[in-house]
Amino acid sequence: MRTRLLVVLSILALAWAAGALTLDTWGKSQEPRGAYDALIVAGCRVYPDGRPSPALEWRVRKAVGLWKAGIAPRIVFTGGLGDHPPTEAEASAKLAGELGVPRSAMVLEDRSTSTDENARNAAKALGVEGASARVLVVTDAYHVFRARRVFDRYFGEVDAVGSTYGRWTRIRGALREVLAVTKYGLLRTL
Repeated sequence: MRTRLLVVLSILALAWAAGALTLDTWGKSQEPRGAYDALIVAGCRVYPDGRPSPALEWRVRKAVGLWKAGIAPRIVFTGGLGDHPPTEAEASAKLAGELGVPRSAMVLEDRSTSTDENARNAAKALGVEGASARVLVVTDAYHVFRARRVFDRYFGEVDAVGSTYGRWTRIRGALREVLAVTKYGLLRTL
């Protein structure tokens, strides 16, 4: 009986790890396809000193690079207040400004606390709820699969691209994301 339990647990662990690797690898492979109405940066943690966490910084830097390449005229920064100010959107906008993006090209959605709220509130901020806006979501590679499907509920056409920061951060995030995708799948919200 104990051997069977170990075999089952080993298979589950391997499936979990394979799922995490698949999510991260697939997210890294996604590329923009043409022009978009807006880039949307999914929110992420901000440090107590107001700096974006490394994952959020990489998302912002990727979005700024895409904006500078002319992929979209605006960048929507999402993310509300965590444990301390500033909001994720404000921290992102500050970094983007330092990287050369004018405030006139930025839209801040500073109330959301989840991927679904990022999407819903970004659509409201852009004034395109239920419309046919074409957006490109910028998030961590492992989060691309779920983010794309969630944003698809609120926008006409959605693509997503992934940034990649730090191996251990990505491994932890991807393992956690397998659980989130499983939960969304069981709730039929993907």
